[in-house]
Amino acid sequence: MNQAITQKNLLSLSLAIFCLLFGAGNLIYPLAMGRSAGNLTPFGMIGFFITAIFLPLAGLVGMILFDGNYRSFFYRLGTFAGSFLISLSMLIIGPVVVIPRCVTLAYTMVAPFIPIAFLRQITPFSSFIFSCLFLSLAAALAYRKSRVVTVLGNIIAPMLLGSTILIIGKGIISAKTAIVSSLPALTLFKTGFMMGYQTLDLLGTIFFASIIISILKQMSSIKDNVNTLAITGLKAGLIGLSLLACVYIGMGFLGAFHSHDCLNVDPGELFRLISFSLLQANGAAIISITVFLACLSTVVGLSPVVADYIKMALFNNRINYLSALIITLLLSIPLSTVGLSYVLMIAGGPIVYILYPTLIVLTLCNIAYKMYGFSYVKFPVAITTFIAIATYICSF
Repeated sequence: MNQAITQKNLLSLSLAIFCLLFGAGNLIYPLAMGRSAGNLTPFGMIGFFITAIFLPLAGLVGMILFDGNYRSFFYRLGTFAGSFLISLSMLIIGPVVVIPRCVTLAYTMVAPFIPIAFLRQITPFSSFIFSCLFLSLAAALAYRKSRVVTVLGNIIAPMLLGSTILIIGKGIISAKTAIVSSLPALTLFKTGFMMGYQTLDLLGTIFFASIIISILKQMSSIKDNVNTLAITGLKAGLIGLSLLACVYIGMGFLGAFHSHDCLNVDPGELFRLISFSLLQANGAAIISITVFLACLSTVVGLSPVVADYIKMALFNNRINYLSALIITLLLSIPLSTVGLSYVLMIAGGPIVYILYPTLIVLTLCNIAYKMYGFSYVKFPVAITTFIAIATYICSF
């Protein structure tokens, strides 16, 4: 395999990683952070980057060190604790949070352009139909796991990048004054830190990495070279996350300079309103389609992971992959119809304050174990979980 093809594969993987992670939360939270921080957005962005860029990168590094085997990654806590965390994580990246969040944001953006007026008036009915159609399309695209990276990296990602550059560029050209924030810089840093938490990208990276590494192993020139495999995966992650970081900066800018009339608007509505304001109806329709594709790409990337788990762990391989995929997407329909605000509320509760700290410490301990022989994992994770639970209870 020559160098040109290798570079092409690297670019495709990088765009696939960017496309997978650039879903609903990655649009909502940097905009909301920019609105909150206003002229002090850089302080909030620093906190946002720590949890929305560096944590996913740590997850990717950890999974590369574990050869993409998330069971080995979690089972260092013991079979029971590891299985429990895997099951909980699958619920979060699957039918409870991430997939419904993507479906509901896509519906929020596309609903104004639905031509049948009476469907828009009967909100539960229209959202149910939209969810079924959206998830059916996701099933069709995820039917062949080997083509997931190709679909994301070669088709959806260029469209997503192009339209994102369009709206951010328009926002920069038409920017006047930013919202003036009266909050201290440290408070804004904490706000950005917590909003970056809620993207849940560490979870997505850990489980999507298994697909990335599997695709890498199919490349004949590197499948037997562990070091090259690791370096290639890390390069792809760095490029994909760098693109994501640029998008975060642009979205934070939009929130800071174009949210003056949207201070009390639900975060899920913010991007749609800013898009309409900057690009008017025709331009906003293009952006809405792009957001639809962004959300679709996340579902296409994560649903095969959840389907594989259902197939192997729950049914002990007694069903095929397609059946497991259909089960995964059917289970996602109920929460996909309740509205974006409700799904965001679920994501912002115990998941953020209890599970995420536990997962962060597990990731760091596993990296230290593989790189430096640091053997402790159960005690640090147990202490972190206990503190997180106590802190969360005391917050009420």
